[in-house]
Amino acid sequence: MEDQQMWPNAVAHALLHIECAFQQPGRYLDACAFDSPGLADARDDLEWAMRHLPSGARRDLARLITRIDAEIERRTLPDPALIEVTMGGWWWTRMQDV
Repeated sequence: MEDQQMWPNAVAHALLHIECAFQQPGRYLDACAFDSPGLADARDDLEWAMRHLPSGARRDLARLITRIDAEIERRTLPDPALIEVTMGGWWWTRMQDV
């Protein structure tokens, strides 16, 4: 995926997925927020964008991602079964309310 380009509006699409997930009521995100494509996939897309955006846009997106990550941490719990096996970002090691 490193040599591929993102599709048009990929960051906006990822942010929309995340916004929809965060609009769920309740303290914890439920499993549907993680259905593919879901929250973790959208966060992967943002991570890819961070590696490929020009520095100014990367700084702006980084500020937004900081808030997104804090909300993911607040609304999920660490999944001990996944901590050691994930190949993706830390957001794949979180469990949600089922």
